[in-house]
Amino acid sequence: MDKKIIIFDSTLRDGAQAEGISFTVEDKIKIATVLDELGVDYIEAGNPGSNPKDLAFFQHFAERGTVRPLKNAKLIAFGSTRRKGIAAAEDDNIKALLQANTAAVCIFGKSWDFHVTEILRATLDENLQMIADTIQFFKQASKEVVFDAEHFFDGYKNNSEYAMRVLQTAQTAGADAIVLCDTNGGCFPNEIFDITLHAVEQTLESGNPVPIGIHTHNDCEMAVANSIMAVQAGATHVQGTFTGFGERCGNANLSAVIPNLQLKLGFVCVENLAKLTQTARYISEVANIPHNRRAAYTGKSAFAHKGGMHIDAVEKSSASFEHIDPELVGNERKYLMSEVAGRSMLIGKIQQISPELTKESPQTIEIIGKLKELEQQGYQFEGAESSFGLYIRKLLGKYKPLFELVHFKTIGEQPTPVRPLGGFSKTAESGGNSASAIIKITVNDQTEITAAEGNGPVNALDKALRKALEKFYPELANVHLTDYKVRVLDSTNATASKVRVLIESTDGVSNWTTVGVSADIIEASWLALVDSIEYKLIREIEEKFKAFV
Repeated sequence: MDKKIIIFDSTLRDGAQAEGISFTVEDKIKIATVLDELGVDYIEAGNPGSNPKDLAFFQHFAERGTVRPLKNAKLIAFGSTRRKGIAAAEDDNIKALLQANTAAVCIFGKSWDFHVTEILRATLDENLQMIADTIQFFKQASKEVVFDAEHFFDGYKNNSEYAMRVLQTAQTAGADAIVLCDTNGGCFPNEIFDITLHAVEQTLESGNPVPIGIHTHNDCEMAVANSIMAVQAGATHVQGTFTGFGERCGNANLSAVIPNLQLKLGFVCVENLAKLTQTARYISEVANIPHNRRAAYTGKSAFAHKGGMHIDAVEKSSASFEHIDPELVGNERKYLMSEVAGRSMLIGKIQQISPELTKESPQTIEIIGKLKELEQQGYQFEGAESSFGLYIRKLLGKYKPLFELVHFKTIGEQPTPVRPLGGFSKTAESGGNSASAIIKITVNDQTEITAAEGNGPVNALDKALRKALEKFYPELANVHLTDYKVRVLDSTNATASKVRVLIESTDGVSNWTTVGVSADIIEASWLALVDSIEYKLIREIEEKFKAFV
């Protein structure tokens, strides 16, 4: 058995059909570059006949000197078979595929008799001729042709004889690969295995075998499993998208398919598997979609451990609670701060601040006890380790306040509702500022009073605080909030419930998250804000001290 599996990425075409995703030409170039660096074989970048943006992308790569050439991947343009009643050379979509100037094209055609007669309104024989004409046209143009048999599995279950004739037609016409598509995403793994095996056997019996591929959708949450089963049945070409982006419920997630095949079954998929995690997260970032923290292999929680007994076991042998070494896919092990974490996990965090302490030190035991008390009150440090580091310093007497709050006041402005037939609210008219904050602080006996406007009281308070402190700590000019989350901890108390606020901040180099808890959302936000500022300043002081020493 050939152990090489061809990876055909469709993030830029099928993935772009997902709700909430719209790639610019620049986005697509960035994604194509990282996919190439990972080592995928094909990057299906769009349908140049459907929109000018896709055509502009292909022209960008075709122009010499615009961007560096791809090192590993082939760009591939996507389109349908010729329309009925027209020659391939006269079809505008076919012409657009030629204009894309790619060495390879992916052509889809109908393989379900229902789609042929009811959607295309063509005869079964006419559909076969459309498939043959289109493939032959591109082969005569010296193109590599991948044929996607759309709705193949549903077509096979409805009329297996005709579905197999579609494959035979594509093979005879000269297709370089034939891909079986579970377009509706409704098949089970056993069906995928059995039908793929039949298709593989038919091509082998022909005496001129063609590689068989698989293209699955995730409407039954089985796209990854179905792709794996197709490979085990003999498919050597897998199509999918990174992180599973795609129409409806998405496509087969290549960031799970690739490591499953390469690490579990011994196939060769990509050369640079250690770049898998950064590639998946980067694509999510470019798509402006939060990366699934619980995604297999690439999620932030994929190798995160919280229970004390689990952490202790992983410290002794990572195989005890990890199915692979996270470094193989470019991820990392993470121990979470929580009330169920044991001393073995927490001591590492404590020793970063006080290296002399051990698991048995009274201070360590006190910190663990206080941690559990705080979590009982609603604090959660597993996503806010920066606040936990500050708290350790306070308990150990290694904390000195860098500023003191004298007074603050926030003022909210009630925006005028937007009128249904047009007009703007006060918020929109004022550039998004719906609140203001006044703050008075002291630093080393010097007082500063400032005010700021913001989009809501928390944003106004954040701006005012940093504005006041920048006079004393100029390095805060680069700090800003990147995320703000509020969680109601006890909904039974309605508006009197405690809330937990998580704030993520960045200085352009590092990110950190802090937490605050209170029955007052402004106070909870203030606590998290102060921690964020103090963490940044304390870290700066400690870095300067290390450099001095």
